[in-house]
Amino acid sequence: MALPLRRRLPVLPLLLLAAGGLRAAERSSSSSAMEELATEKEAEESHRQDSVSLLTFILLLTLTILTIWLFKHRRVRFLHETGLAMIYGLIVGVILRYGTPSTSGRDKPISCSQEDRLFTTLLVNVSGKFFEYTLKGEISPGKIHNVEQNDMLRKVTFDPEVFFNILLPPIIFHAGYSLKKRHFFRNLGSILAYAFLGTAVSCFIIGNLMYGVVKLMKLVGQLSDKFYYTDCLLFGAIISATDPVTVLAIFNELHADVDLYALLFGESVLNDAVAIVLSSSIVAYQPTGENTHAFDAAAFFKSVGVFLGIFSGSFMMGAVTGVVTALISKFTKLHCFPLLETALFFLMSWSTFLLAEACGFTGVVAVLFCGITQAHYTYNNLSVESRSRTKQLFEVLHFLAENFIFSYMGLALFTFQKHIFSPVFIIGAFIAIFLGRAAHIYPLSFLLNLGRRHKISWNFQHMMMFSGLRGAMAFALAIRDTATYSHQMMFSTTLLIVFFTVWIVGGGTTPMLSWLNIRVGVDPDQDPPPTNDSFQVLQGDGPDSERRNRTQQESAWLFRLWYSFDHNYLKPILTHSGPPLTTTLPSWCGLIARCLTSPQVYDNQEQLREEDSDFILNDGDLTVTYGDTTITANGSSGPHTATTSLDGRRTKSSSEEALERDLGAADHEVTSRGTRLVFPLEDNA
Repeated sequence: MALPLRRRLPVLPLLLLAAGGLRAAERSSSSSAMEELATEKEAEESHRQDSVSLLTFILLLTLTILTIWLFKHRRVRFLHETGLAMIYGLIVGVILRYGTPSTSGRDKPISCSQEDRLFTTLLVNVSGKFFEYTLKGEISPGKIHNVEQNDMLRKVTFDPEVFFNILLPPIIFHAGYSLKKRHFFRNLGSILAYAFLGTAVSCFIIGNLMYGVVKLMKLVGQLSDKFYYTDCLLFGAIISATDPVTVLAIFNELHADVDLYALLFGESVLNDAVAIVLSSSIVAYQPTGENTHAFDAAAFFKSVGVFLGIFSGSFMMGAVTGVVTALISKFTKLHCFPLLETALFFLMSWSTFLLAEACGFTGVVAVLFCGITQAHYTYNNLSVESRSRTKQLFEVLHFLAENFIFSYMGLALFTFQKHIFSPVFIIGAFIAIFLGRAAHIYPLSFLLNLGRRHKISWNFQHMMMFSGLRGAMAFALAIRDTATYSHQMMFSTTLLIVFFTVWIVGGGTTPMLSWLNIRVGVDPDQDPPPTNDSFQVLQGDGPDSERRNRTQQESAWLFRLWYSFDHNYLKPILTHSGPPLTTTLPSWCGLIARCLTSPQVYDNQEQLREEDSDFILNDGDLTVTYGDTTITANGSSGPHTATTSLDGRRTKSSSEEALERDLGAADHEVTSRGTRLVFPLEDNA
C-alpha cells in the first residue's frame, strides 16, 4: 500500500537542499582557493616591490660614488657628494611620481563613529574573516581622496625610525671616533660655548621670530590649522642643528686652517646632540591648566631639568659603555682573534644608541660620547688589525649612511604625501635662520676673544657664519613626527632649507675661502704664527718644541684639570698605557694596583719616551723669556737656555710623554689629493 502523499513530499526538498549545500560548499572552497592564490600573488608582488625599492637606493649610491670619482679626478669642487646625492634623489623621485602608474585603487573610507579614540591596531571582520590593520597616521578631510595609490611610492617611503635606529648611529659614532683630539681640546672652551649656549640662543631667536611669522600668516589668512608657540620653538631646535659636511670636506681637501676646522667640526658634532635634547625638552613642556600652550614657569623649569637630565644621562651611558668595552678588551685575549674583537667593538658601539633610546635618553648623545671614549681608551687595547678594521668599517658605514639620507631627501620632495609649502613661512624661516646664526656667532666670538690667546678673527667668524649648513640631523628630526599640520609645514620647509644650504652655501665655500683670505694648504700639525707679544714660552729648541709649548698654553683649562686624573688613574686601569698604578696609588692600595695594572704598562714606559707629539707641560717645566732675561715658573732667572738631561736630551714628565701620544696619535696621517688652490696667505688667526 502506498504511503500518504504528505509523508512522501519532503524527500524532494531534502534532496534539493543537499545538492544546493554541496554546490555552496564547492563555491566556498573555490572562493577560498582563489583568495589564497590572490593573497600569495600580492605577497609576491610586495616582495618584488621591496626589492626594487632597495635596488633603487643602491643604484643611487653607486651612481653617486662613480660621479664623486669623476669630480675628484677632474678636481671639481663646486658641488659636494651630498648635493650630488640629493640631485640624483630628485631625479628618481620625479620618475617615480610621474612615470609609474597607480597600482591599487581599493582604499575605501569606513566610518567608526562609535569609537572616540585612536587604535594602533584594528581587527576588521570581512565576511567572517578577520584582517589586521595598523595605524599609519591622520589624513585631513580635504585629502581623503588623495591618498597615495601607487604601491611603489609607498615602498620607498621609509619609517622615520629607520633613520634614527639604523642610519644615524654610524654617522654620529664616526664623528666621535675620528675626532682629532689635539685641535679639539685646544679649542674646547669655545666649542662648548658655541654648541651649548649658541644653539640655545639660536633656537629661541628662530622660535620667537617664527612665532611672529605665524601670527602674520594668521592675519593674512594663510594659516589653515593650529600652530602653537611650542611648535615654533620646536622648529627652532630642529633647524638649529647644523651639519657643515660640505664645508668640512672642502676644508679637509684643501687643508684649511686647523683651528677654524676644529671650531666648525666640534660645534657641529656637539650641536647635533644639543639640538636633539633641546627638541625633546620642548616636547616635554606641558603647562598645567586649560591652555596647554601658554607659558608656565613650573613647566619651563621642568623642561630645563629634562634637558639636563637627558643630556647628562645620555653622556654617562655612552661613557660607561665605552669604559666597559675597554675593560673587556684589556682583561681578555680577544686581541688574538681580530674578527671577534672587531665584531664585539661594533656591537657594543651600536648597542649604546639603542640602549639609551630604550631607557628614555637620547641615543645621539650616548653614541657620540661612546665614540670619543672608545677612541681614547678602547682603541689602545685593540690589535693592529682591529684598529685598522674599526676605522675603515665606521668610515664606510658613515659614508653610505650619510649619502643614503641625502639621496632620500631628494626622493622625499616628490614621494612624501603630506607636504605643506607656505611661501610666507619659508621666507620667514630663511630670515630667522640668518639672524639666529648671526646672534649665535658674533656676540659669542666677542666674549670668547676676551679670554683667548689666539683670537677668533673676523674672517673666521664670517666663515663660521657662512658655514651654518643644515643636513641629516635637521631632516631626521623633522621627519620623525609629521602627524599634525604644523609639523608637516615644518618638515617641508626644513627640506627646502637643506637643499638651499647644501647646494648654494656648500658650492660657495671655495670662493668664500679665497675672498676671506683664509689660509689653505696648511699642515694639520702646524700652528698659527706667534703673536707680536714680547713674551715667548721656551722649552727646548726647534719648531716641535715651540708647537708643544703653544699647545700647553692654549689647551682648555678644563682639559688641563681633567688630564692629570685621567693619565694617572683612568688610563692605567682601562688600557695598557700610562704610568703603573703602583706609582700613582697610595702604598696601602698595592694589591689592587698590581691587579689592575697591565704587564704591558711596564714594557711601554721606554717606548713612550721615544714618541713625539703634543703635550701639556707642568708649570715647573715652563720657561718664559723677556728680552735677554729667562724666568722659570718657580721664579728663578738666568740666561736663555733649554732644559736638558745629563745625556743631552730634554727631560719630560710621564704626564707630558703620555699626552704627546694621546693628542698627537690621531693627527699623524696627512693625505694630499689632487692639486691645491692657491689663495693669498694672510694670518688673521
